[in-house]
Amino acid sequence: MIEMFSYAFIQRAFITGLLVSLCSALLGVSLVLRRYSMIGDGLSHVGFGALAAASVLSVSPMALTLPVVVVAAVLLLRLNEKSRIGGDSAVALIASSSLAIGVVLISYVKGTNTDINNFLFGSLLAVGKGDCVLSVVLSLIVIVSYILLYPRLYAVTFDPVFARSAGVKADRYTTLLAVLAAVTITLGMRMLGSLLISALIIFPCLSAMRVMESYKAVTIYSAVQSVVCFIIGFLASYALGTPSGASIVIVHLIAFLLALAAGYLKDRGFLRH
Repeated sequence: MIEMFSYAFIQRAFITGLLVSLCSALLGVSLVLRRYSMIGDGLSHVGFGALAAASVLSVSPMALTLPVVVVAAVLLLRLNEKSRIGGDSAVALIASSSLAIGVVLISYVKGTNTDINNFLFGSLLAVGKGDCVLSVVLSLIVIVSYILLYPRLYAVTFDPVFARSAGVKADRYTTLLAVLAAVTITLGMRMLGSLLISALIIFPCLSAMRVMESYKAVTIYSAVQSVVCFIIGFLASYALGTPSGASIVIVHLIAFLLALAAGYLKDRGFLRH
């Protein structure tokens, strides 16, 4: 363990992954409860297309990907709420289109196979010093924003109509939720890639909902599970020589299955409420 963390790139990967995991879990609760979880998957595919475009244009990946994904998040939100196109259909339309565009663009870049693997499945250990600093700053902004706006996000998550009648600008906070999710997904793509990042949003919340009952308890459980699963998966990937992103998702899957079992026992009265 001591030898592992003596490397600077391991330290950067651990700090970045830990903060992104925490952000994903916190935002995932609101996204899943509002049935926006598939938007996270769609945004990750948009991010893949943006990363491919950044490679072709030889510009900073984060400088192009972040604004593109934020705009896509707001657009998907509007389509989900007001368009005649169904929410799931809009996500599938944008996701598949972005993925196809990204594959075509990346085919013009040298080292195609390596780049596609990094974009699709992440490369956490390749996080540079600049990316690490940016990820830490943006992650802290997301966490602080969530904590400060927790009551309002809670209100718009469960009953946007009531929130509006109580004077809360529900549309504004829903848009803010989408923007925070877009930032988190953009950061997480470096960690898990566009195909796996949605797991960080979905798994912790679904696990928490099987064993916890209140919104606050679900949020805390999700955050704790996300951090613990990241640490276990990260250490296991180093010890076993497996891809870090996939290892973290597998640990989340195991935690989810354990939560399902615990929820089943709880429903049958074997565990006390």
